[in-house]
Amino acid sequence: MTITNEDDLEDLKAIGRIVANTLQAMGRAMEPGMTTRELDGIGRALLEREGATPAPESTYDFPGATCISVNEEIAHGIPGDRVIRAGDLVNIDVSASWNGTFADTGATFRVPPVRPTLDRLCRDGRRAMQVGIAQVGHDRPLAGIGAAIGRFASERGYTLIRNLASHGVGRSLHEHPEEIATWPTRGDRRRMHRGLVLTVEPFLSRGGIWATDGADGWTLYSQPPAPVVQYEHTVVATEREAIIVTLPG
Repeated sequence: MTITNEDDLEDLKAIGRIVANTLQAMGRAMEPGMTTRELDGIGRALLEREGATPAPESTYDFPGATCISVNEEIAHGIPGDRVIRAGDLVNIDVSASWNGTFADTGATFRVPPVRPTLDRLCRDGRRAMQVGIAQVGHDRPLAGIGAAIGRFASERGYTLIRNLASHGVGRSLHEHPEEIATWPTRGDRRRMHRGLVLTVEPFLSRGGIWATDGADGWTLYSQPPAPVVQYEHTVVATEREAIIVTLPG
């Protein structure tokens, strides 16, 4: 999607707030003993209250309103009977549409007590996303996002999952420009333009390189096995700094 007028931007900000508020409310509600299905139900109720439609269901017939991935599950986890326990890393990905406009956000939450190394991984995962967002702007290279995140990760001894990319969003959940690498690449000469809407969502790891399919056809796992965190915002490229639309408010 390319923002061309104020109405488009206001609609994007509206659905951005909805998914951001839902994500944060799910994070606050999460507690040991709760199943991921129960947590997903909280997210569904919040989206429906705002008149928003869960994007994974409407776009891909995903069996849940949100994606909830626990520990070894790194993305696209199906809400179900899995019980959340103390010490877990839980990634929640919330995407939805409202008035024909889509926004996408996500974050990894810690269920105390969590080892200090995982606290640091989460903190640096959010910083990696912010490093990528700082590269978003009119006439700047799309590959600059992955280059900057890659420098950040390598300087701190982390790896990046290299087959889970950022993407365009707005009129649909995944759209042009597709497959925006959040790791260093060569040969991508694409450039951003004013008003371009995209996600920035690096998957930072302590050893993981690839996302591999699980038996259910949806859930993804790290290969080699390693802790992975993901943080995601939907942003708009401008002449100056990016506009982050997935902020709670």
